[in-house]
Amino acid sequence: MRRFDKYWIGILLGLIVPIIFGLLYIQRMNLYPYLRTLGWGAVGTLPTKLVSLAAFPDMAMLFLFYTTESWRLCKGLLFSTFLYLFLAVLLAV
Repeated sequence: MRRFDKYWIGILLGLIVPIIFGLLYIQRMNLYPYLRTLGWGAVGTLPTKLVSLAAFPDMAMLFLFYTTESWRLCKGLLFSTFLYLFLAVLLAV
């Protein structure tokens, strides 16, 4: 596990996995009609909630890698989580 303990792997995982999680959530909850009428970039509560929801898989991975003591990977995940949370705050304002 030590060979995967790199910052850039944590950042990539932290940016890609929430996007996949968000798309699966949209598909499972059948939110495509709402997003089509609002538009993907529409300012409202739905895009803000979706971006906020994207932080949950990052936190789960952070817990997993924290217990395995992969500190650099955790730092990369934290960086990407803060990017998602910053985007959620920007969308809410």
